[in-house]
Amino acid sequence: MSTEHPHEHDYAFETLAIHAGQEADPQTGAVVTPIYQVSTYKQDGVGVLRGGYEYSRSANPTRTALEQNLAALDGGRRGLAFASGLAAEDCLLRTVTKPGDHIVIPNDAYGGTFRLFDKVLSRWGVEWSVADTHHPESVRAAIRPNTKVIWVETPSNPLLGITDIAAVAHIAQEAGATFVVDNTFASPYLQQPLALGADVVVYSTTKYMGGHSDVVGGALVTDDAALGDELAYHQNAMGAIAGPFDAWLVLRGIKTLGVRMDRHSENAARVAAFLAEHPKVSQVLYPGLPSHAGHDIAVKQMKAFGGMVSFRHRDGEEAAVEVCNRAALFTLGESLGGVESLIEHPGRMTHASVAGSALEVPADLVRLSVGIESADDLLADLSDALR
Repeated sequence: MSTEHPHEHDYAFETLAIHAGQEADPQTGAVVTPIYQVSTYKQDGVGVLRGGYEYSRSANPTRTALEQNLAALDGGRRGLAFASGLAAEDCLLRTVTKPGDHIVIPNDAYGGTFRLFDKVLSRWGVEWSVADTHHPESVRAAIRPNTKVIWVETPSNPLLGITDIAAVAHIAQEAGATFVVDNTFASPYLQQPLALGADVVVYSTTKYMGGHSDVVGGALVTDDAALGDELAYHQNAMGAIAGPFDAWLVLRGIKTLGVRMDRHSENAARVAAFLAEHPKVSQVLYPGLPSHAGHDIAVKQMKAFGGMVSFRHRDGEEAAVEVCNRAALFTLGESLGGVESLIEHPGRMTHASVAGSALEVPADLVRLSVGIESADDLLADLSDALR
Protein backbone atom coordinates (compact mmCIF):
# COMPACT_ATOMS: atom_id res chain seq x y z
CA MET A 1 0.00 0.00 0.00
CA SER A 2 1.45 3.34 -0.98
CA THR A 3 0.82 6.04 1.58
CA GLU A 4 2.42 8.84 -0.38
CA HIS A 5 -1.05 10.34 -0.82
CA PRO A 6 -2.97 9.03 2.19
CA HIS A 7 -5.91 11.36 1.52
CA GLU A 8 -6.92 9.07 -1.34
CA HIS A 9 -7.58 6.15 1.00
CA ASP A 10 -10.94 5.52 2.55
CA TYR A 11 -9.60 3.21 5.25
CA ALA A 12 -10.45 3.94 8.87
CA PHE A 13 -7.77 4.86 11.39
CA GLU A 14 -7.59 1.41 12.98
CA THR A 15 -7.04 -0.17 9.57
CA LEU A 16 -4.35 2.30 8.58
CA ALA A 17 -2.58 1.73 11.91
CA ILE A 18 -2.11 -1.93 11.01
CA HIS A 19 -1.57 -1.73 7.25
CA ALA A 20 -0.27 1.68 6.09
CA GLY A 21 3.33 1.42 4.92
CA GLN A 22 3.41 -2.27 5.76
CA GLU A 23 2.91 -4.45 2.71
CA ALA A 24 3.82 -8.09 3.21
CA ASP A 25 7.52 -8.69 2.55
CA PRO A 26 7.83 -9.42 -1.22
CA GLN A 27 10.53 -12.06 -0.76
CA THR A 28 9.06 -14.15 2.07
CA GLY A 29 5.49 -12.95 2.55
CA ALA A 30 6.25 -11.93 6.15
CA VAL A 31 3.26 -9.92 7.38
CA VAL A 32 5.38 -7.85 9.78
CA THR A 33 7.91 -5.37 8.41
CA PRO A 34 11.39 -6.82 8.97
CA ILE A 35 14.00 -5.08 11.11
CA TYR A 36 16.57 -3.99 8.54
CA GLN A 37 19.51 -3.87 10.94
CA VAL A 38 21.91 -2.63 8.31
CA SER A 39 24.07 0.44 7.78
CA THR A 40 24.79 0.33 4.04
CA TYR A 41 23.34 -1.18 0.86
CA LYS A 42 24.76 -2.78 -2.29
CA GLN A 43 24.34 -0.43 -5.24
CA ASP A 44 23.41 -1.73 -8.68
CA GLY A 45 25.94 0.62 -10.25
CA VAL A 46 27.79 3.75 -9.27
CA GLY A 47 25.01 6.06 -8.08
CA VAL A 48 22.33 3.51 -9.04
CA LEU A 49 20.48 2.79 -5.81
CA ARG A 50 18.27 -0.24 -5.26
CA GLY A 51 14.95 1.04 -3.95
CA GLY A 52 16.51 4.40 -3.13
CA TYR A 53 18.62 3.06 -0.25
CA GLU A 54 22.32 3.82 0.14
CA TYR A 55 23.02 4.49 3.85
CA SER A 56 20.70 4.05 6.82
CA ARG A 57 21.04 7.58 8.16
CA SER A 58 19.48 8.77 4.92
CA ALA A 59 16.85 6.04 4.72
CA ASN A 60 16.17 2.56 6.09
CA PRO A 61 13.27 0.31 5.02
CA THR A 62 12.01 -0.24 8.57
CA ARG A 63 12.04 3.49 9.23
CA THR A 64 10.39 4.12 5.86
CA ALA A 65 7.51 1.86 6.87
CA LEU A 66 7.06 3.79 10.11
CA GLU A 67 7.30 7.17 8.39
CA GLN A 68 4.66 6.20 5.82
CA ASN A 69 2.46 4.89 8.61
CA LEU A 70 2.83 8.12 10.63
CA ALA A 71 1.89 10.22 7.61
CA ALA A 72 -1.21 8.14 6.95
CA LEU A 73 -2.41 8.27 10.57
CA ASP A 74 -2.25 12.07 10.69
CA GLY A 75 -3.56 12.62 7.17
CA GLY A 76 -0.24 14.12 6.08
CA ARG A 77 2.00 13.83 3.04
CA ARG A 78 5.25 13.32 4.94
CA GLY A 79 6.17 11.60 8.18
CA LEU A 80 9.65 11.61 9.69
CA ALA A 81 10.91 9.43 12.54
CA PHE A 82 13.59 10.55 15.00
CA ALA A 83 15.67 9.26 17.89
CA SER A 84 13.51 11.16 20.40
CA GLY A 85 10.75 13.73 20.59
CA LEU A 86 13.30 16.44 21.35
CA ALA A 87 15.39 15.41 18.34
CA ALA A 88 12.26 15.88 16.20
CA GLU A 89 11.64 19.29 17.75
CA ASP A 90 15.27 20.35 17.26
CA CYS A 91 15.22 19.36 13.59
CA LEU A 92 11.94 21.20 13.02
CA LEU A 93 13.05 24.39 14.74
CA ARG A 94 16.43 24.54 13.02
CA THR A 95 14.68 23.96 9.69
CA VAL A 96 12.10 26.73 9.99
CA THR A 97 13.97 29.38 12.03
CA LYS A 98 17.20 31.35 11.77
CA PRO A 99 18.98 33.79 14.08
CA GLY A 100 16.81 36.84 14.71
CA ASP A 101 13.52 34.96 14.38
CA HIS A 102 10.90 34.83 17.13
CA ILE A 103 8.77 31.95 18.43
CA VAL A 104 5.57 32.13 20.47
CA ILE A 105 5.55 29.30 23.01
CA PRO A 106 2.80 28.19 25.41
CA ASN A 107 2.83 28.98 29.11
CA ASP A 108 2.49 25.29 30.01
CA ALA A 109 4.83 23.44 27.66
CA TYR A 110 6.73 20.26 28.49
CA GLY A 111 9.86 21.13 30.46
CA GLY A 112 12.22 19.61 27.90
CA THR A 113 10.66 21.66 25.13
CA PHE A 114 11.08 24.82 27.19
CA ARG A 115 14.70 23.91 27.89
CA LEU A 116 15.31 23.56 24.14
CA PHE A 117 13.95 27.08 23.54
CA ASP A 118 15.47 28.69 26.61
CA LYS A 119 18.92 27.09 26.87
CA VAL A 120 19.75 25.92 23.35
CA LEU A 121 18.00 27.92 20.62
CA SER A 122 18.39 31.20 22.49
CA ARG A 123 22.18 30.81 22.22
CA TRP A 124 21.79 30.90 18.44
CA GLY A 125 19.81 34.13 18.44
CA VAL A 126 16.30 32.70 18.21
CA GLU A 127 13.96 34.68 20.45
CA TRP A 128 10.90 33.36 22.24
CA SER A 129 8.09 34.72 24.34
CA VAL A 130 5.25 33.11 26.26
CA ALA A 131 1.53 33.28 25.53
CA ASP A 132 -1.51 31.74 27.19
CA THR A 133 -2.44 29.64 24.17
CA HIS A 134 -5.76 28.68 25.75
CA HIS A 135 -6.87 32.21 24.89
CA PRO A 136 -6.23 32.78 21.17
CA GLU A 137 -6.12 36.56 21.59
CA SER A 138 -3.12 36.10 23.89
CA VAL A 139 -1.35 34.37 21.01
CA ARG A 140 -2.26 37.19 18.65
CA ALA A 141 -0.93 39.77 21.12
CA ALA A 142 2.41 37.92 21.42
CA ILE A 143 3.13 37.98 17.69
CA ARG A 144 5.98 40.21 16.51
CA PRO A 145 7.09 41.18 12.99
CA ASN A 146 9.80 38.51 13.22
CA THR A 147 7.54 35.73 14.55
CA LYS A 148 8.13 32.62 12.45
CA VAL A 149 6.66 29.83 14.65
CA ILE A 150 3.64 29.48 16.92
CA TRP A 151 3.96 26.40 19.14
CA VAL A 152 1.20 24.78 21.18
CA GLU A 153 0.59 21.60 23.18
CA THR A 154 -2.95 20.38 23.55
CA PRO A 155 -3.68 18.75 25.91
CA SER A 156 -0.68 20.33 27.60
CA ASN A 157 1.88 18.76 29.90
CA PRO A 158 1.27 18.65 32.87
CA LEU A 159 -1.68 21.02 33.37
CA LEU A 160 -3.90 19.44 30.69
CA GLY A 161 -4.71 22.81 29.13
CA ILE A 162 -6.70 22.84 25.90
CA THR A 163 -5.91 25.09 22.95
CA ASP A 164 -8.43 25.74 20.17
CA ILE A 165 -6.32 24.45 17.29
CA ALA A 166 -8.50 25.88 14.51
CA ALA A 167 -8.58 29.34 16.11
CA VAL A 168 -4.81 29.53 16.58
CA ALA A 169 -4.26 28.12 13.08
CA HIS A 170 -6.15 31.11 11.70
CA ILE A 171 -3.98 33.52 13.69
CA ALA A 172 -0.78 31.77 12.57
CA GLN A 173 -1.88 31.87 8.95
CA GLU A 174 -2.57 35.61 9.18
CA ALA A 175 0.90 36.12 10.67
CA GLY A 176 2.64 33.94 8.09
CA ALA A 177 4.01 31.76 10.90
CA THR A 178 4.51 28.00 10.93
CA PHE A 179 1.94 26.52 13.31
CA VAL A 180 3.21 23.54 15.31
CA VAL A 181 1.04 21.30 17.49
CA ASP A 182 2.56 18.86 19.97
CA ASN A 183 -0.06 16.12 19.83
CA THR A 184 1.74 13.67 22.13
CA PHE A 185 -0.94 13.52 24.86
CA ALA A 186 -3.80 12.96 22.43
CA SER A 187 -2.15 10.85 19.72
CA PRO A 188 -3.52 10.95 16.17
CA TYR A 189 -6.28 8.56 17.23
CA LEU A 190 -7.92 11.18 19.45
CA GLN A 191 -6.98 14.38 17.61
CA GLN A 192 -6.02 15.38 14.07
CA PRO A 193 -4.23 18.75 14.15
CA LEU A 194 -3.42 18.91 10.43
CA ALA A 195 -7.10 18.73 9.57
CA LEU A 196 -7.68 21.63 11.97
CA GLY A 197 -5.06 23.84 10.32
CA ALA A 198 -1.69 22.91 11.86
CA ASP A 199 1.35 22.98 9.59
CA VAL A 200 3.36 20.40 11.52
CA VAL A 201 2.47 17.86 14.19
CA VAL A 202 5.17 16.74 16.61
CA TYR A 203 5.22 13.62 18.79
CA SER A 204 7.25 11.89 21.35
CA THR A 205 6.56 8.39 19.99
CA THR A 206 8.03 7.14 23.28
CA LYS A 207 4.60 7.77 24.75
CA TYR A 208 1.28 6.52 23.34
CA MET A 209 2.56 5.59 19.89
CA GLY A 210 5.09 3.11 21.30
CA GLY A 211 2.82 2.52 24.23
CA HIS A 212 4.86 -0.04 26.15
CA SER A 213 7.65 1.97 27.83
CA ASP A 214 10.28 0.11 25.83
CA VAL A 215 11.39 2.62 23.18
CA VAL A 216 12.41 6.27 22.87
CA GLY A 217 11.47 8.05 19.67
CA GLY A 218 10.00 11.14 18.06
CA ALA A 219 8.13 12.13 14.91
CA LEU A 220 7.11 15.01 12.70
CA VAL A 221 4.18 14.92 10.27
CA THR A 222 3.23 17.59 7.75
CA ASP A 223 0.84 17.93 4.84
CA ASP A 224 3.09 20.52 3.15
CA ALA A 225 5.18 18.65 0.58
CA ALA A 226 7.82 21.40 0.28
CA LEU A 227 8.21 21.67 4.06
CA GLY A 228 8.37 17.88 4.22
CA ASP A 229 11.29 17.90 1.79
CA GLU A 230 13.09 20.57 3.84
CA LEU A 231 12.58 18.59 7.04
CA ALA A 232 13.84 15.41 5.38
CA TYR A 233 16.95 17.25 4.16
CA HIS A 234 17.70 18.49 7.67
CA GLN A 235 16.87 15.11 9.22
CA ASN A 236 19.61 13.57 7.08
CA ALA A 237 21.99 16.50 7.59
CA MET A 238 21.60 16.43 11.39
CA GLY A 239 21.34 12.69 11.75
CA ALA A 240 19.15 12.13 14.83
CA ILE A 241 17.15 9.40 13.12
CA ALA A 242 15.19 6.51 14.59
CA GLY A 243 17.18 3.29 14.47
CA PRO A 244 15.60 0.28 12.77
CA PHE A 245 14.74 -1.64 15.94
CA ASP A 246 13.27 1.47 17.57
CA ALA A 247 11.24 2.16 14.41
CA TRP A 248 10.01 -1.44 14.49
CA LEU A 249 8.95 -1.14 18.14
CA VAL A 250 6.97 2.03 17.44
CA LEU A 251 5.31 0.34 14.44
CA ARG A 252 4.34 -2.58 16.66
CA GLY A 253 2.91 -0.22 19.26
CA ILE A 254 0.90 1.75 16.73
CA LYS A 255 -1.01 -1.37 15.64
CA THR A 256 -2.91 -1.33 18.96
CA LEU A 257 -3.00 2.45 19.44
CA GLY A 258 -6.75 2.74 18.90
CA VAL A 259 -7.80 0.04 21.36
CA ARG A 260 -5.28 1.24 23.93
CA MET A 261 -6.40 4.86 23.73
CA ASP A 262 -10.02 3.76 24.19
CA ARG A 263 -9.07 1.98 27.45
CA HIS A 264 -6.73 4.76 28.60
CA SER A 265 -9.56 7.25 28.14
CA GLU A 266 -12.15 5.09 29.91
CA ASN A 267 -9.86 4.49 32.89
CA ALA A 268 -8.78 8.12 33.12
CA ALA A 269 -12.39 9.28 33.12
CA ARG A 270 -13.09 7.05 36.12
CA VAL A 271 -9.94 8.23 37.91
CA ALA A 272 -10.82 11.89 37.28
CA ALA A 273 -14.36 11.40 38.59
CA PHE A 274 -13.00 9.68 41.72
CA LEU A 275 -10.48 12.44 42.39
CA ALA A 276 -13.08 15.17 41.84
CA GLU A 277 -15.01 13.84 44.83
CA HIS A 278 -12.01 13.24 47.10
CA PRO A 279 -11.72 15.56 50.12
CA LYS A 280 -7.92 15.82 49.86
CA VAL A 281 -8.00 16.96 46.24
CA SER A 282 -8.47 20.69 45.63
CA GLN A 283 -8.56 20.56 41.82
CA VAL A 284 -8.65 17.91 39.09
CA LEU A 285 -7.22 18.76 35.68
CA TYR A 286 -8.82 16.54 33.03
CA PRO A 287 -10.44 17.84 29.84
CA GLY A 288 -13.17 15.22 30.04
CA LEU A 289 -14.65 16.86 33.14
CA PRO A 290 -17.38 19.44 32.37
CA SER A 291 -15.74 21.66 35.00
CA HIS A 292 -12.53 21.88 32.94
CA ALA A 293 -12.07 25.32 31.35
CA GLY A 294 -11.29 23.79 27.97
CA HIS A 295 -13.94 21.07 28.05
CA ASP A 296 -16.14 22.47 25.28
CA ILE A 297 -13.18 22.91 22.91
CA ALA A 298 -11.89 19.45 23.76
CA VAL A 299 -15.30 17.99 22.90
CA LYS A 300 -15.11 19.77 19.55
CA GLN A 301 -11.62 18.66 18.53
CA MET A 302 -10.98 15.37 20.35
CA LYS A 303 -12.53 11.93 19.93
CA ALA A 304 -12.05 11.22 23.65
CA PHE A 305 -9.98 12.83 26.38
CA GLY A 306 -6.94 10.62 26.80
CA GLY A 307 -5.17 8.94 29.68
CA MET A 308 -3.46 11.87 31.44
CA VAL A 309 -4.91 13.28 34.67
CA SER A 310 -3.32 15.83 37.00
CA PHE A 311 -4.58 16.95 40.38
CA ARG A 312 -3.62 19.33 43.17
CA HIS A 313 -3.40 18.18 46.76
CA ARG A 314 -5.30 20.27 49.26
CA ASP A 315 -2.52 19.93 51.87
CA GLY A 316 0.32 21.24 49.69
CA GLU A 317 3.63 20.14 48.23
CA GLU A 318 4.83 17.64 50.82
CA ALA A 319 1.46 15.90 50.85
CA ALA A 320 1.58 15.67 47.05
CA VAL A 321 5.06 14.17 47.19
CA GLU A 322 3.89 11.68 49.83
CA VAL A 323 1.04 10.52 47.57
CA CYS A 324 3.62 9.79 44.86
CA ASN A 325 5.77 7.83 47.31
CA ARG A 326 2.84 5.84 48.76
CA ALA A 327 1.31 4.70 45.49
CA ALA A 328 1.98 1.06 44.73
CA LEU A 329 0.18 0.06 41.52
CA PHE A 330 0.88 3.50 40.08
CA THR A 331 4.63 3.29 39.48
CA LEU A 332 6.68 6.32 40.51
CA GLY A 333 8.45 7.36 37.35
CA GLU A 334 8.83 9.90 34.57
CA SER A 335 7.44 9.56 31.05
CA LEU A 336 3.88 8.50 30.24
CA GLY A 337 1.67 6.73 27.74
CA GLY A 338 2.60 3.13 28.53
CA VAL A 339 0.21 0.31 29.33
CA GLU A 340 1.22 0.58 32.99
CA SER A 341 0.06 3.46 35.21
CA LEU A 342 2.64 6.00 36.36
CA ILE A 343 2.61 8.74 38.98
CA GLU A 344 5.00 11.65 39.39
CA HIS A 345 5.55 15.05 40.98
CA PRO A 346 6.13 17.43 38.03
CA GLY A 347 7.67 20.21 40.09
CA ARG A 348 10.51 17.96 41.26
CA MET A 349 10.68 15.59 38.29
CA THR A 350 9.61 16.18 34.67
CA HIS A 351 9.21 19.95 34.97
CA ALA A 352 12.09 20.88 37.25
CA SER A 353 13.66 22.66 34.24
CA VAL A 354 10.89 25.31 34.25
CA ALA A 355 11.27 26.23 37.94
CA GLY A 356 11.36 30.00 38.34
CA SER A 357 10.06 30.65 34.81
CA ALA A 358 6.67 31.65 33.47
CA LEU A 359 6.05 27.93 32.95
CA GLU A 360 6.60 26.89 36.58
CA VAL A 361 4.03 24.34 37.71
CA PRO A 362 2.20 24.31 41.06
CA ALA A 363 4.17 22.64 43.84
CA ASP A 364 1.09 20.69 45.00
CA LEU A 365 0.56 19.09 41.57
CA VAL A 366 0.57 15.33 40.96
CA ARG A 367 0.51 13.95 37.40
CA LEU A 368 -0.95 10.55 36.54
CA SER A 369 -0.47 8.54 33.39
CA VAL A 370 -3.46 6.22 33.69
CA GLY A 371 -2.70 2.82 32.18
CA ILE A 372 -4.93 0.03 30.93
CA GLU A 373 -5.07 -2.05 34.12
CA SER A 374 -8.34 -2.72 35.93
CA ALA A 375 -9.84 0.66 36.78
CA ASP A 376 -11.09 -0.75 40.11
CA ASP A 377 -7.52 -1.65 41.10
CA LEU A 378 -6.26 1.79 40.11
CA LEU A 379 -8.94 3.53 42.18
CA ALA A 380 -8.13 1.37 45.19
CA ASP A 381 -4.45 2.28 44.88
CA LEU A 382 -5.20 6.00 44.69
CA SER A 383 -7.57 5.76 47.63
CA ASP A 384 -4.80 4.20 49.69
CA ALA A 385 -2.19 6.73 48.54
CA LEU A 386 -4.50 9.64 49.45
CA ARG A 387 -5.36 8.30 52.89
